[in-house]
Amino acid sequence: MSNSNEIVNKHGNNRVGPVMRAGELAMAVVEAAREDNPGREIRVDDKRAYLRIDTDDEMILRRETIEVALGRPFKMNDLEVDLSSFAGRIETLPDQVRFYFTKHL
Repeated sequence: MSNSNEIVNKHGNNRVGPVMRAGELAMAVVEAAREDNPGREIRVDDKRAYLRIDTDDEMILRRETIEVALGRPFKMNDLEVDLSSFAGRIETLPDQVRFYFTKHL
């Protein structure tokens, strides 16, 4: 039988970020995540129908970066249309969204 520390190590993590329905916006979010979070490893788990995009501790996505990736204007609240889920906490502002944790596991 494993102890509680092993359970936390197996199931606990500090990953944050969106789970997006696959498509044009998801690919733009991947590009924006890499651009807006320099020095962070951005992981993309492609499950065909959706993409889990994450990093450790904090991820920022800026509207302007998503617009450049899409090649058209974009409103941050339009992210919700393809956002199936997310990891961490979320803070939404008109020009950016931030996924983060307040505590570390």
